[in-house]
Amino acid sequence: MSDDRLMLLDTAALYFRAFHGLPETITAPDGTPVNAVRGLLDMIARLVTEFRPRFLVACWDDDWRPQWRVDLVPSYKAHRVAGARPDGSVVEVVPPTLTAQIPLIVDTLTALGIPAVGKAGYEADDVIGTLAATAAGPVDVVTGDRDLFQVIDDARDVRVLSTVRGMNKLEILTDAVLREKYGVSAAQYADYAALRGDASDGLPGVGGIGEKTAARLLAEFGDLDALLAAAADPSVALSASIRSKLREGAEYLERARPVVAVARDLDLPPFDAEIALPDGGAEELLRLASTWGLGGSANRALAAVGSASAAAA
Repeated sequence: MSDDRLMLLDTAALYFRAFHGLPETITAPDGTPVNAVRGLLDMIARLVTEFRPRFLVACWDDDWRPQWRVDLVPSYKAHRVAGARPDGSVVEVVPPTLTAQIPLIVDTLTALGIPAVGKAGYEADDVIGTLAATAAGPVDVVTGDRDLFQVIDDARDVRVLSTVRGMNKLEILTDAVLREKYGVSAAQYADYAALRGDASDGLPGVGGIGEKTAARLLAEFGDLDALLAAAADPSVALSASIRSKLREGAEYLERARPVVAVARDLDLPPFDAEIALPDGGAEELLRLASTWGLGGSANRALAAVGSASAAAA
């Protein structure tokens, strides 16, 4: 039997990983690539079977580059912008053969009874942050995004199942593991990320302060507020070089901190996260599998979700 564990999927991160990890020669009968769909279904099957969640949510990017974050740091994800639509919104750089699969991903999630939950003006990270913060029981966050390390909470049994090294080498990250690997706690991680920057998100960080220096400074001063106060106080023992870098980066840090921090208090639409195959869900998934050549991936996901649904009943 599963406990009351909630599993939160960083959905786009997972289907991007599936798309790039499996060949595009995996196609539907009409030749449409379905590698991302099949890869995501296999991920879901493995995760549900191995970790036995009772609740499962596919967290969705309703806005992959929110304007309010761009207003604070204009370089935020700028390198991933492919162009602009007539309404002024931007288009992300996504291979067209992946874009074509996203509607089918939504259909397969619906057939399995897995809600895809997003919020206008926010990213999947913010949905995850809110659900992790408000969950009544233990939580597993499945992601390859290090920014989500900030939601880890040992006291509440909120973990990250990191896919950075692949699904065959999932790493379970707790606060204790985070401290050992990076030298910072989950509560310090957003400050750490703001200091060191993140090229994958277009965040430059403070010039001259890398991961080791950022971790050392936070270990010494606790958080960014205390560190910036120390940089402004000549009586505090701090090297002239570090003091100068922090002073020069202070304005950037003020803007970057809310960009890096995930939301914890979104008003999300109602949904049912308990794993349960909807009426007709099995038949619909098998229909999709036949039409789109999803083969064993659909069968494995259906078996895993069906087993979890029966166990929770």
